[in-house]
Amino acid sequence: MDERVYEKALAGERLTPAEGLALFAWDLSDLGRLAQAARQRHNPGRIVTFVVDLNLNLTNVCAHECAFCAFWRKEGSPDAYLLSDQEIANAVAAAVSAGASQVMIQGGVHPGLSISDYERILRMLRLAHPQLALHVLSPTEIAGLARADTLTIRDTLTRLRAAGMDSLPGGGAEILVDRVRNRVSPRKISACGWLDVMETAHQMGMRSTATMMFGCIETHAERIDHLDKIRALQDRTGGFRAFIPWTFLPANTRLAEVPRAGGLDYLQTLAISRIYLDNIQHIATGWLTEGIEVAQLGLFLGADDFGGTLSREEVIRSAGGGADASRQEIERAIRLAGFFPARRNTGYEIITDG
Repeated sequence: MDERVYEKALAGERLTPAEGLALFAWDLSDLGRLAQAARQRHNPGRIVTFVVDLNLNLTNVCAHECAFCAFWRKEGSPDAYLLSDQEIANAVAAAVSAGASQVMIQGGVHPGLSISDYERILRMLRLAHPQLALHVLSPTEIAGLARADTLTIRDTLTRLRAAGMDSLPGGGAEILVDRVRNRVSPRKISACGWLDVMETAHQMGMRSTATMMFGCIETHAERIDHLDKIRALQDRTGGFRAFIPWTFLPANTRLAEVPRAGGLDYLQTLAISRIYLDNIQHIATGWLTEGIEVAQLGLFLGADDFGGTLSREEVIRSAGGGADASRQEIERAIRLAGFFPARRNTGYEIITDG
């Protein structure tokens, strides 16, 4: 451990990429102390937030065919699907009745869908549920719609926002390094393309989350490069509400031979993310990919948010991850770890609903 870097991070001073990379050689206990100090600077106390939400995967048909993804299917495949408007309406109505304050709609980049289809769905949901937060469409999907309808990113976002879209999830980032993207997702937008969608949305006053999927073929240096790009964009816009890292799940993918990242790697990277991202308030621990027990440990390594209940999420489950977790189970997990659970909304404001 470098004492100079330790004291620098403990004081909340910004680390350089080289200093961030060096953290991967440190003991987890040292990283934990720094990550918890950073957590307390951003979110003092022992409250851990979560959101009751619905994660609706509209379709598994996707033109990108990413090697790391177990979810996608070709159009016309026997197990390909596209939810109907009625199926969407029923699922959202059931989630709202169960207390959901947010619906996250994502899915494959379906070659047969246009922006008008998404506008219709958003208007339907906004009319039926005026108070529901519509946290929808990753930068990859936004860019796909813009390309399909020959629109600019700004025009695409303007139309979707007018139809009811509130904010963007951070999916499709994986690792924001084109060496990695060209190998595992060559049909997907570039790192610059992902960042451009986010920057445009932020400039328009929209807010989003940022993510990182790691443990695939990237190096530690490329993880830091990813974090550095997120941090630089946040310096310019301030538009990221939270950062959510998770590990690559190789089961049922074309990269099934890649060894899965272990819990230690996840916790180390989670802590480094909290230390390095000095301008993002919230860091989420990932029960869906890592399991409840590892997610609980993440609360001691800089995380202040437990994510969502994520009912109906299919992408992670298709790769062998995840299980359902109710609001009560999440609250219990947070309490057992010694923290105080608090339900939040999409804007990370605590909801007091008894």
